[in-house]
Amino acid sequence: MSQPVLFHELTREEARARAGEALLVLPLGATEQHGPHLPVLTDTITVEHVAAAAVAEAAAAVPVLLAPTLPFGSSDHHLPFGGTLSLRTETYYRVLCDLIASLAAGGVTRIFLVNGHGGNHELAQLAARDMALAHRISVAATSYWIAAWDALIRLEAHTLGRLPGHAGAFETSQILALRPDLVRRPLPHRDEAPPPGPPPITRTFRAERGGAWQAIDGFTDSPDRASAALGRAFLDAAATAVATALVEFYRASDVER
Repeated sequence: MSQPVLFHELTREEARARAGEALLVLPLGATEQHGPHLPVLTDTITVEHVAAAAVAEAAAAVPVLLAPTLPFGSSDHHLPFGGTLSLRTETYYRVLCDLIASLAAGGVTRIFLVNGHGGNHELAQLAARDMALAHRISVAATSYWIAAWDALIRLEAHTLGRLPGHAGAFETSQILALRPDLVRRPLPHRDEAPPPGPPPITRTFRAERGGAWQAIDGFTDSPDRASAALGRAFLDAAATAVATALVEFYRASDVER
């Protein structure tokens, strides 16, 4: 598998020459608290890895460029803990729109937002919709766990706790695989019953409750169920699923032209 072509290592002439044909992938991370045991850059570390691996895999089929990862997201719900750099809802949406508009002005016609933080998910989709209408370009957005949902269920990722959860066994496994030096010990333990079965991707409604994150100390399930081996399997599944989505999106946008 070849190394991904990095948009930020190109000259302006090289970027412009590739803009019209290549698919530009923009990873979306966050800097926010991840319990007492994981680094605040967890989401950025994870999505950067998944996006780079996916781009390298997809490059065998379609022309693709990898942009720098945006390390800040919509994370106001984690502000009470500290360790968090957040953009407000309106600000984050406008940042995404500005970045997409910048790429469109540079001749990029296909853009794919790959998200790694739950708080960014809906805003990335809104920005993709609105900017495609404003600039007549092709824009897509997904969160890596959504793209890889079926594969993660096959790997029984949901049996560890909430999927994807926050700073629980799923995310802890991935950081153990990528940056074990950043994981603090001992891993927290939480007594809880195993999940009853695979959760649906969507629910019939979304509910938010003030103070909910403080009540669970900022992590959703028992991190001590994590392992590096599981993390590697989850990351590989996510990268392959995202790569498949990139190729599918590129070919569909090519037909539409």
